[in-house]
Amino acid sequence: MARGASGVWLRAVSRLGLVCRGTVYLLVGYLALRLALGTHGRTGAPASGAGAVQAAVAPAWGRLPLVLLVAGLAAYALTQLLEAVFRPSHATGTIGRWRQRAVSSWGCLLYLAFCLSTARLLVGAPSKQTAQSEQRQDTDVTADLLRTGWGRLLLVLVGVIAVAAGAEMGRRSVRLDFRERFTAEHMSAALARLTRALGAFGCIARSVVFVLVGVFILKAAVLSSAKQTKGLDAVFRSVASSAYGSWLLAVLASGLVCYGLYCFLEARYRDLTPGR
Repeated sequence: MARGASGVWLRAVSRLGLVCRGTVYLLVGYLALRLALGTHGRTGAPASGAGAVQAAVAPAWGRLPLVLLVAGLAAYALTQLLEAVFRPSHATGTIGRWRQRAVSSWGCLLYLAFCLSTARLLVGAPSKQTAQSEQRQDTDVTADLLRTGWGRLLLVLVGVIAVAAGAEMGRRSVRLDFRERFTAEHMSAALARLTRALGAFGCIARSVVFVLVGVFILKAAVLSSAKQTKGLDAVFRSVASSAYGSWLLAVLASGLVCYGLYCFLEARYRDLTPGR
C-alpha cells in the first residue's frame, strides 16, 4: 500500500499525525509552564490533555483546530499500528523485535485514547474543567476499580506499563541519536545537532512524567487508596509544591516543549519510506 499510489496519502497522513502530536506536547508544555509560573502568583490552567484541548478550542480559535487534532491523533495512532505490524521485521534480534512491537503498540493505544477523549468534545460544548474537577474524576474512576480484584490488577498493569514506557523513553534519550530515520542529506549540520538535542531533552522530560504517573498509580493500587492516583495535572502540581518545585516543573515543561518542536522537525524531515 505504501509503495503504490496510496503511499502518497499514507505519508501525508503520517506527517499530519506527527504535527498534531507535536502540537499536543507544545500545548501541555505551555500549560505546565504557566502552572510553574502560577506558584509565583500567576494563574495556572490545568496542565493536562483536557486543559490543552480546551486551550485549542478557545472561542478565539473556533472548533477547526479540534477537528484537526482529532484527525491528526487518529492518523498518528494508525501510523503506530502499521509500525507495530510491519517494522519489527527490520529490527535486529528477538528482543529488538519485541521491543519495537511493544513501543509501537503502546503508542497506538495511547494516541487512540487521546483521539477518543478529544473527539468527545465534538459532540457537545466542552465543559469548564478545573484542576480539582479533573482530580476528582480520576479519583472516582480509581475508586470504582479498587472495589474489585480485577480492577486492582488492571491498575497495577497500567502503572507497570507507564513506568516501563518511561524507562524506555529514558533509554532512547541515551542510546539513540534521533536522526536514524531522517533524510539527513536535507538537513544542515546545525539543524541535525539541534534535532538531537531537542529529541534527547524532550525524551528525558517525557520519561520523568510517565514514571511519576505510573508510580502514583501503583501506589494507589498497593495502598487501596484512590486519593493516591494523580492525573497529569495533579502530578505537575505535586512537583510544583515540592522544594524548588517551580524550577523543576519549569524544566519539565521546557522538555515537553522541546519534544513538541522535535515532532515538527520529524514531520518535516522524517524518511517515511516503507520499512524505515
